[in-house]
Amino acid sequence: MARVCQISGKRVLMGNNVSHSKRRTRRPFYPNLVTKKFYVEEEDKHITLKVCASVLRTIDKNGISAVIKKAKEKGTYTGA
Repeated sequence: MARVCQISGKRVLMGNNVSHSKRRTRRPFYPNLVTKKFYVEEEDKHITLKVCASVLRTIDKNGISAVIKKAKEKGTYTGA
């Protein structure tokens, strides 16, 4: 999956470029994605996830296990 956060499910949004003459053309707004490797103690292994910057802050606050558990319950977790 390209340009989709594997935890939160954030994806590309479409909007408008607005020129000086107010002419509108379509343009994408991309999420701030980072590919990062995490160590999960419960499973005793490393996993690589493509997550957005806001999820990185949540992982720092709550821990990777809690975030993955919550995402599985919500149905947005697309990792292995």
